[in-house]
This record gives sequence, structure tokens and C-alpha cells, in this order.
Amino acid sequence: MTSRLNYGKTFLLGFGFFGVSVIWGVYNAFVPIFLANKFHISAGVIGFFMTLDNIAALFIQPPVGAWSDRVRTPLGRRIPFILVGAPISAIAFGLIPVAAVLPLFVACTSTLLLSAALWRTPVVALMPDITPSAFRSQANGIINFMGGVGTIIALQTGGILFDMSPNFPFWLGSALVILAALVVYLFIEEPKEYEIKSDENRNSVSGFFGFVREKFLVSMSGLVAVAAVVALLSMTFPDLRTVGSEFGLPPYLILGLIFLAAWFVYLYVFYMAREVIFEQEKSGLRILLAIFFWFIGFSAVETFFTLYAEKHLGLTAGTGATLLSVLPLFFVLFAIPSGFIAGKIGRRMTISIGLVIIIVMMVLLYITPAEALLTGIAPLPLVGIPVVEGGARMLTLAGVLLIFGGIGWAFININSLPMIVDLTGAEKIGTYTGLYYLFSTLSAIVGPISNGIAIELTNNNYNIIMAIAPVFFAIALVMMLGVRRGEATA
Repeated sequence: MTSRLNYGKTFLLGFGFFGVSVIWGVYNAFVPIFLANKFHISAGVIGFFMTLDNIAALFIQPPVGAWSDRVRTPLGRRIPFILVGAPISAIAFGLIPVAAVLPLFVACTSTLLLSAALWRTPVVALMPDITPSAFRSQANGIINFMGGVGTIIALQTGGILFDMSPNFPFWLGSALVILAALVVYLFIEEPKEYEIKSDENRNSVSGFFGFVREKFLVSMSGLVAVAAVVALLSMTFPDLRTVGSEFGLPPYLILGLIFLAAWFVYLYVFYMAREVIFEQEKSGLRILLAIFFWFIGFSAVETFFTLYAEKHLGLTAGTGATLLSVLPLFFVLFAIPSGFIAGKIGRRMTISIGLVIIIVMMVLLYITPAEALLTGIAPLPLVGIPVVEGGARMLTLAGVLLIFGGIGWAFININSLPMIVDLTGAEKIGTYTGLYYLFSTLSAIVGPISNGIAIELTNNNYNIIMAIAPVFFAIALVMMLGVRRGEATA
């Protein structure tokens, strides 16, 4: 590993994240359309279906990250996962639009979800593998910039191609994933110095199963509690029976399998990360909890903003989506600068500034009247909105606040993964990358549910998300104030 940032290799590695972003950009935009128009699936079941990627990531990415730490092949410890997972993802993704019947469609999407979860953690873990600690924030900014470009291509080009043929955006995505995997394979060389003997590998595996045996009684009591919760949910929520009828499975079986898999994965991750949980100095646990809480807050905006724009601001859903688009746009624009800012003032300080920016942004959105939020400030093509019907696209006060939100989110998101991986040595980078995805993905599941309940309890007042989300960001800020490790080292 060199003592400086290799910009060329970092941009080339960014193609891996570029490929991941293209897939999910197209998937999230167009799979619901197939489910609704082609297979006539209800909205509730579509919502459940679209959470399966988070569920797959929650169960698969953490143990795969830990597994990749222990793999040793002539190609390295991360590349084999990419060479296996990326082609399978590309093939399954390309078959999604041509699946004529629902079971085949589900088979293609399930294969995609499983294979994509297999290689995402290893490709992200490659960044700290090949980048010195002092430059990991800058490198993560470059990689997230590439991911943002992938998302923009997926949405902009994908939308044009979808109007030509529903197959085209998926086939483009498949081709770009193969290209991205080839670029990583051909141009990224993994470090060779991390070795592990075969008997050490066996001991780590036997140690895990010994840990499971040790926690057997705890596991059994947990599973009994899970069974009781599953039974209660099955009796309480009729929507679960709808899910079962659509997919031919009883709801208790669906939930039971999910909870059983979750229990095993959490035992595994708990074993791999026990030093983070039980270490005397709690910086690692504080950072992971901060990640969990700020993603819950961000999911409120991401999930419900178009409804907030429609119900509170009086905009159409399409105009609301356009208004929100300035946030990810400025996240991409500030992805690289935020890494360099952290290199100057520190990661914890940069993240804390980002949290304060977003808290202020959301509070101002909450307390400012809707009419004032839609005040036109300056002409802004493409991502501006018409403040009067048929008028020119304008940058509004709400748009300005969302621009600051995108900048703050870049400060937070770009520097959190480097802090996590710098809590450990090179031999456990994949494990800690998996922990990052564990907490962020869990919040992506919990966040929309908890924020949705809050909206219902306030008589469908969508403005309430701008009051609740800052609370989660404030909790994250408190967590970050106690962090003492995770900064770049020489």
C-alpha cells in the first residue's frame, strides 16, 4: 500500500460501486411498474416486495464481509466474490423484464437480491484495503461520486430507454455491471500481505459454532419469543395474509423464516463484533448507533417527501420528486469535497457539522409556512420547480434548504465508513464494513415503518416528519460527541 492516494485506481474501483448503483437505480424505478401493470399486484404487496432487497442485505452482507476477511485465493480475498456475484446479478437483472409469469419474475429478482448482496460488501471493502488510512475519506468521496453518477445514469438514461422498450434499461444495467466487474478485476490489485493459516481459518469457524453452542439456551428462548411475536402479527395484520395469498405461502411461514434467518445472522455478527460491543472504550458502538439513528432520520425524508410535498406543500407528486432531486444532486457534487474537508478538520468534526446542518434544515422546513417555502428565489432549469402553473422553473426556499441538506448528508455519509474501518486492523476490514451495512440496512427497514406510524398517529400530518427526523439526527450527534477513535492515522 502506498503512502498517498492513487486517484486513478480509486476512480477505477469506483466502477464497482457505479455498477451496484446502476442496478438499484433501475430496479427501484421500474420493478414496481412491472409488479403493478404486468402482474397486477396490490400496492401493499409491492411495498413488501420492494423491502426484500434490504432484508437480503441485512442477512447476507455482514457475514459475507466477515467471510471475505478469511478467504485466501490467488485472486485475493475480495475479487472472487465480485467475479461470482456480478455475472449472476447481471444475468438475473437482464431476465427480469422478459419474465412472463410471476414465479419466474420472483425467481429472477430473488437471484438478483441474493447475488447482489454477495458482492457489495467485498467491493466496498476493497477501498480501505488499497487506500492508506489518511486518505480513506477522500477515496470514499470519489467512490460515492461514481455511485451517484451511476444512479443519475440509471434514472435519466433508463427513463428514456424504458419509453423505447421496458427491456432496454435492464439490459443496459446488466452490461454496465459486467463492465464494472471487469474494470475492477483487470485494474485493481489486492494487497498480498494479509495471510491466515488454514488451521486458524478452521479455528475461527469452529469458534463460531462453539459460541452458538454456548448461547444455545439464549437462542432457544429468543426463538420462542419470535414464535409468539409471529403468531401475534399473523392474527393482527390482515395484510400479511394478503402477502401469503399472493406468493402461495402462509404469513407465519414467511415471518418465521425471516426471523429465524435474522436470529442466526445476528448470532454470527455478534460473535464477529463482540470486541466492539464489549470493549471498554465505546467509540465503535457509538459510531454504529449514530449510523443507525441518522439513517432512520434520513429515511423519513427519502420515503415520505413526495407525500409531504403533495399533502403539505400542495405540489404534485412529480413536482415534489423534482424538488427533492436537488438533495442527491448536491450530495454527489459535495461527495469528493467532503472527503477533503475531513482530511483537514477531522472526520468526527465533519460528520458533526453535517448533522447540525441537516437538523437546522429540517427544523426550518417544519416551522416555515408552506407558502414561504415555495417562494421563488432564482431561475433553475431541470431541478427547479414552477411556482405558478406554466411558469419558469425556479429555485425555491425549500430547494435552498434541501441543497444544504444534500451538502450535510455528504459530510455525514462520506466519512462514516472510513471511521468504521479505521476502528480495526486490515485483517477485519470486511467484518467492519459488514457491520456498517448491518446498522444502516436495519435502519432502512425500521425507519419507514416508525415514521409511517408517526404520520398515522398525527392524523396524516406529513409535516411531522420534519419534526421527528431531527430528533434522530440529534441522537446521532450526541453519540458522535463521545467518539474518540476512527480518525485517519498516518
